[in-house]
Amino acid sequence: MCGRYASARNKHQLLEEFQVELDGDPDKELGPDYNVAPTKNVYAVLSRVPKDAERGVRQLRIMKWGLVPAWAKDPSIGSRMINARMETVAEKPSYRQAFAKRRCLLPADGYFEWMPVEPERGSSGAESEARSGRDRKNAKQKKQPYFIHPADGGVLAMAGLYEFWKDPSRADDDPLKWLVTCTVITTEAEDDLGRIHDRMPMMIERGRWAEWLDPKLSDPKRVSSLLVPAQSGGLVADPVSTDVNNVRNNGPDLIKPRDPDEETALS
Repeated sequence: MCGRYASARNKHQLLEEFQVELDGDPDKELGPDYNVAPTKNVYAVLSRVPKDAERGVRQLRIMKWGLVPAWAKDPSIGSRMINARMETVAEKPSYRQAFAKRRCLLPADGYFEWMPVEPERGSSGAESEARSGRDRKNAKQKKQPYFIHPADGGVLAMAGLYEFWKDPSRADDDPLKWLVTCTVITTEAEDDLGRIHDRMPMMIERGRWAEWLDPKLSDPKRVSSLLVPAQSGGLVADPVSTDVNNVRNNGPDLIKPRDPDEETALS
């Protein structure tokens, strides 16, 4: 799964990088976020066809991470729908309509994954045997966080879907009547990264951005053909501080590479 990522580029940089034609939220701007977590507001690039227009207009919008289907009774379901699996996204009722009509790109500088680490050496066999089955079951596996990012420092364009949810408890003229949410599509991790975690975000290469965002492209088979895993070697994984484990922590230090041996309190 993809449960954390970093997005530190400002709005102006994203407008230029993704060749955006319309700022969908001109009065709002998100600050640099090095610890993007589910339910946070994030930037998304999408294309929508204005009324009486013939083509879609690419725009940058702010959305809440955690997709809420239009048919949901309440928005709390979004916290459980932060990822959609590439293998089933075209068929799952929660994602099927969005996959056909409401696709987006979620800009990121990189994402985080956690890899279990070996137990500390030095414990004798007798000590290990003395631990009860319950102790072993309840023992918390230590994990090392890694920041996975483009080797060339470029931006990642994670494949995403978005939805509009109408709050039935609010008046039609209430600005909070509509909630816009998104999810990240994931795929099997490439060989180099699979050692850390078996899943990774699906990336859309620049040459496929226009097709992926095209709201008039609705054939599931054609859309699915755009989901091509990136070639291995383009991403690097750096061990980082366990400070990223706490969503309250933020700042560029979270993506600073460090020697795993420096970590004395992995969790």
